[in-house]
Amino acid sequence: MAGEELAAFRERWKQELTSKTEGPVCASSHSDSGNQPEYVSIAHSLLGGRTSPLLERIQEERTRRKRQYNSMTSACSASLQQHPQRKVKKDVKLLDQLIHDLNEVNDIPFFDIELPYELALKIFQYLGLTELGRCAQVSRAWRVLAEDDVLWFKMCTGEGYHQDASVSDSPCWKSTLRDCRNSAKAVCSNWKNRVGSISQLQFELGKVLCDVSSCDSFVLAGYTSGDVRLWDTLHWDAAASYLKTNSLSANSEPRPHVSHVQVNGTVAAAAYEDGCVDLWSTETGGEPIHHYQIPGRIQALALGPDSPVLGTAAGPDVRLNRADDRGYWRTVCQAQLPKIVESLVVVPGRGQQHPLAALTAGETVYLLDPREEEPRMLHSVYGHPVTCLDASDSQVAFGVKRTDWLMHDGGNKVHVYNLETGKPVACVGSSPGDFTCINLRDAPPHLLVCGNKDRRVRVFDIRAGSSVASLYAHHLGVTSVQADDWKIVSGGGEGLVCVWEMRMGAKLWEMHNRHPVRHVRFNTSTLVTANIPDDKVPRGACITDDDLTAHRRHRGVICHYDFSEDALSQDHVLPICRSDFNESYGYNYNIGLAMPYDRLSGSHPSH
Repeated sequence: MAGEELAAFRERWKQELTSKTEGPVCASSHSDSGNQPEYVSIAHSLLGGRTSPLLERIQEERTRRKRQYNSMTSACSASLQQHPQRKVKKDVKLLDQLIHDLNEVNDIPFFDIELPYELALKIFQYLGLTELGRCAQVSRAWRVLAEDDVLWFKMCTGEGYHQDASVSDSPCWKSTLRDCRNSAKAVCSNWKNRVGSISQLQFELGKVLCDVSSCDSFVLAGYTSGDVRLWDTLHWDAAASYLKTNSLSANSEPRPHVSHVQVNGTVAAAAYEDGCVDLWSTETGGEPIHHYQIPGRIQALALGPDSPVLGTAAGPDVRLNRADDRGYWRTVCQAQLPKIVESLVVVPGRGQQHPLAALTAGETVYLLDPREEEPRMLHSVYGHPVTCLDASDSQVAFGVKRTDWLMHDGGNKVHVYNLETGKPVACVGSSPGDFTCINLRDAPPHLLVCGNKDRRVRVFDIRAGSSVASLYAHHLGVTSVQADDWKIVSGGGEGLVCVWEMRMGAKLWEMHNRHPVRHVRFNTSTLVTANIPDDKVPRGACITDDDLTAHRRHRGVICHYDFSEDALSQDHVLPICRSDFNESYGYNYNIGLAMPYDRLSGSHPSH
């Protein structure tokens, strides 16, 4: 009922219940409290706004309440037949309306009547999947609440699915969440069993691979020929794949090698041996959108993972560039350090307005903030050089090498500092080998994973300061590593890529290619690995070859794994297994020939 109708209804019942001269209801209202019908006491509760009788009645069994209401209806109908017709019509109408409301109370939970729908929905939003499923079995009204699209939309986005979607984008968010969970379960199973498509991103110019970077669906590679190639793995035929070099580097002869590349979701950057830096848009590609040159060779290049902020270091000089609101790139910070900068990382999660970079020079770790005049020293111990660096949105981690005359103090360490306070958070590790790589940004909360020259991948708990896992991985040392909530992917100097299950510490599978693994990057369903050769100027296939065109075995390789592909498709088979036996390549033998069990099962080979 509406508010005015409910007030009028109560007013009429007050008049009938307080009347002393006419109507059976009035007579019943002045009788003893022990002899008056129950519907009269319920009517008094409704008029007075008391809810305790209703709560007690809701707790009773459904069959007893129905039987009680049926007997109440028959008794009222019999008593109304003894009075004049004019009065009976009015009383029957009011009684039927009250009994109808009581029947609704019997079917609908109490708070669905007393509370607005939005407020009841507010209560249900604190329930999980299991609780919502149980509530949906209580009654029809509760099922409507438990299957509301707003609840399932929030639950779907809360689990990380369809972050940019709105409520109206799906007709049933409950089914959407179920499909997403089934898909995630299938992808996880494909990860563990190495099921999916494998592609090699080959740039057919015969030059050596220098550096690789990847982010989301983008893969960026630089070569000794001075070429830079961008792949969009979601749209392989995108025009942005072909990036043009700046006119200064393009016209020089010979063209300088590409020393470093970086890519995020919006821009791609490349640094050359002559100190030039180019930036492209990942949407349009083509000509660079920004270009500048630094005197000397660039030792470090860093790009913000979630913002257009670029950091470069040449010798002791370091600078931060960022794009303004109109898309123009400007230098926001420059500094000169006492020693040569060796590594540089742009801190994620700081946005475009307040960028922050962490960098190492010798045994000192600095924080470069445009709001401060000089770089802030975070850590410095004489004789303990920093070997690797990584940063999350709130912490920075770096490996420290112990010199020979200080090996008695426990060996090499990994230090973790808080970026806001500048205070140390943890100091873990006691390895005899140098730490070569650290992954703090992608690791689960309170964990970090690092690789060492002593052939091991280690996982540390920052809160407890203890080791969680130690995996014997690569006999030439660990060169790259990344982890998420259940797995670790590591690469070694011998060219081996290993996938580990973190909780059990077991190796799931491994892949091998020539040259050290210098890049490992994965997300939920894809993995990108790059084997980059150390020798960038190998001899050609012939001694008299003047241009020294590199043979395939010297070029390096980029592998793209997609674990969301159908396991029954041909794409999940390795390229060497899909090759034809009459191909000219000597190492691509056809190993997909028919086996005895194929003939027994009646299947026919493809070759």
